[in-house]
Amino acid sequence: MKQQKNYDLLIVGAGPTGAVVAHQAKKHGLKVLVLDRRLHIAGNTYTRRENGIDIHEYGAHIFHTSNQQVWDFVQQFASFNNYVNSPLAYYQGTLYNLPFNMNTFYQLFGTITPSEARDRIDGEVKAYRDLEPQNLEEQALKLVGSTVYTKLIKGYTEKQWGRPATEIPAFIIKRLPLRFTYNNNYFNDPYQGIPIDGYTELFRRMLEGIEVRLGVDYLEDRDFWRSQANEVVFTGAIDAYFDHEHGELAYRSLRFEHEYRSDVSNVQGNAVVNYTDASVPYTRILEHKHFNPLPDAEGTWLTREYSRSGGRGIEPYYPINDPTNQALYAKYMARADQETGVHFIGRLAEYSYFDTDQVIARALAFSQRHFTDGRT
Repeated sequence: MKQQKNYDLLIVGAGPTGAVVAHQAKKHGLKVLVLDRRLHIAGNTYTRRENGIDIHEYGAHIFHTSNQQVWDFVQQFASFNNYVNSPLAYYQGTLYNLPFNMNTFYQLFGTITPSEARDRIDGEVKAYRDLEPQNLEEQALKLVGSTVYTKLIKGYTEKQWGRPATEIPAFIIKRLPLRFTYNNNYFNDPYQGIPIDGYTELFRRMLEGIEVRLGVDYLEDRDFWRSQANEVVFTGAIDAYFDHEHGELAYRSLRFEHEYRSDVSNVQGNAVVNYTDASVPYTRILEHKHFNPLPDAEGTWLTREYSRSGGRGIEPYYPINDPTNQALYAKYMARADQETGVHFIGRLAEYSYFDTDQVIARALAFSQRHFTDGRT
């Protein structure tokens, strides 16, 4: 006789993937337990409110999507403001608009019409037309020419990757969109914004009525936790799940310096300013109050963001999807296919960088495939 377990489903990770799957499982009548090794829910989208300001603890998260199903889903748990991402780039004392658009080209070249801007860029690209790019620098020069590359790409990218652009594979930037309109909206998606009550509250509402245990590392006592549930959804790092038996998947990571300023209410006038000069050690500064202006805000919170190498014990952010790591990931996927009753889903489990809306869409699709009323 099959022993009755305490839970139908155990979910490892209380970030966006885990929260969506947990909510959908509960809706289908399953008894769910969610574990997270951190002391908070919401994963890297976690926000905390101090001095009347929502601080994006792990870097900026701007929700944007063209997926109607995803937009309708998140609207159940939060009201969104109308924030539009319009970052600035700072290079040697001058500010430029991002993404690359007619405002940027005017600031770089003094061009006014789209045809003038195209002619200027085409003139620079012409010198690299016959080049077969062997690295990121050559790829960028062939796509956008020397001016855009030197001022807005080179230093920023080298800080992100921690090495010269001539040592970064060309495939990293297969394309660099150039917009010949005066439009600073970074995203093209029709639905954009930030939850007015913060991301943490959004996911708290999504997890209402579900048992969540924080500060618990599933991998430290996996046999016990596996015994508690019929099925497991694992959203953590797939190589860590298998004790790195084939080696570690490579990531770039981030370090954040948060600073509260009580002496001033507005430092940079914009939520995001990228620092594209290699001589500046950080990649960008966030001023959080501009993401979601609240009437009771006091002072201002700033975050300096530094790129760094990943590694065991360092929070992984961006997978390095070169052929070596893809081959390694394929080995872990083959191992995952042999695991009975364990499902691997999410950024870390799938070794892919997904935007938040993509994470939610994949979690909803997974839930639709795997859940029927009261059963996994």
